[in-house]
Amino acid sequence: MKYKFFAIPARNPDGAEDSLNSFCSQHRISFVEKHLVADGVNSFWSICVTWLEGEEAPSASSQKKPTVDYKQVLSEEDFALYLELRNLRKELADSHSVPPYALFTNEQLAIMVQQRINSKAALQTVPGVGKSRVEKYGDVFLRKLCEFWVRDLSANKDETHPDQS
Repeated sequence: MKYKFFAIPARNPDGAEDSLNSFCSQHRISFVEKHLVADGVNSFWSICVTWLEGEEAPSASSQKKPTVDYKQVLSEEDFALYLELRNLRKELADSHSVPPYALFTNEQLAIMVQQRINSKAALQTVPGVGKSRVEKYGDVFLRKLCEFWVRDLSANKDETHPDQS
């Protein structure tokens, strides 16, 4: 573990601030301690950065999960339901002025479809879905899931057992 010290002038921080930001973006930082040294017009921030030697800062791309193409992962019928759930999520998110992922992530929607979720208890078994989201949004998503499966079941029943009229 190594230390790097910075003094950032309170009145004109730009150059020293850039130096600190550049250093932090290039190193794996483990801790930052800062104190304001009040000295009138000479006031400054005293900053001690603790960093790990030999380790670069993690890049943004290394922290992201790989993108999943759910059209490839899900069956044609499941993908149709997945799209309906995404549209429902978008409408609800817009009406509550929140981002869509605040309701459910794409991965969570896909799990709902794949596992044929049909109850609040089952919905809470989806990773990352807690009681609060189930209480807020569970009923409307469960209604959509059940409507789709009833529709799908009826369509499949008609195909396999045509009426003998």
